[in-house]
Amino acid sequence: MDRLVVKKFREKLENLSISDYQGLDSPGLTCYLNCVLQVLFWTEEFREAVKRCSGNNSTSIDPLLKELFENLEKKRPQTHKITKILGIRDVYEQRDAAEYFEKILCHTSPEASKIFKGELNHKTTCHGCKKSSDSKSFFWILPLAVKDYNHKTYNVQQGLEGFFKVQKVSGENQLYCNSCNQKQDADLECEVTQSPEALTLLLKRFTFDSKHKGYVKLQCTADVAQTVDVANCRYDLYAVVDHFGDLTGGHYTADIKSFETGSWYCFNDRSVKNVDSKYFINGENKLR
Repeated sequence: MDRLVVKKFREKLENLSISDYQGLDSPGLTCYLNCVLQVLFWTEEFREAVKRCSGNNSTSIDPLLKELFENLEKKRPQTHKITKILGIRDVYEQRDAAEYFEKILCHTSPEASKIFKGELNHKTTCHGCKKSSDSKSFFWILPLAVKDYNHKTYNVQQGLEGFFKVQKVSGENQLYCNSCNQKQDADLECEVTQSPEALTLLLKRFTFDSKHKGYVKLQCTADVAQTVDVANCRYDLYAVVDHFGDLTGGHYTADIKSFETGSWYCFNDRSVKNVDSKYFINGENKLR
């Protein structure tokens, strides 16, 4: 993309802010990073943890995040320092927001990052000997597979239920059982053993298309209720990161609910505007 066009586009966006909240002044095409930083800033528990853990002896990026967050409260800050410490050299190369969400959390202090950290127990049960084995792993994000609904609506709560549904593997996908000394059919299931304070879901909209021999984006709309239930915990929706475009290029924005006013705002790089009407459709408290 022509850099002069990008510059002119950003200059137009600069005059579109109609909110008391601040956008971000960032180099190049780093909208993926801007969205993540805004979500982290508006996660109140994370913001406060960063402030507590950003002493002079800190080896994490908490001090830089603290500086950025303090500036966001009064002016439009720059993200150049964050960009540099994350190793982003080509600011005109488009990247994945979920990847940089996880990358930032890996570089923050444990006290701050644990707000998004959960634990899963993976259970495998052999159909032959009926024995089970368990393994644990932590997660920042739960990935939900979005199937091709022919442009119909994808329900996020149902997607979550599908994620935790028992899956049977058989045929070519059989697993080796140490007790049986051979491959067997098996059941795979997982459960949350440690719930994060803030749950992050990733809708996997890209799928391989054998006809076009490449990845394509599924265009069905997402039905996101304002609350979802996972492992006996109820989570209230407060942020949505949207991607516009395809796998080779596009643009990210973040819709975030202010914990100060209860209103929703769209953070589009430098631009910030109210989007309350988007989150209340026909009297229903959901996003589509």
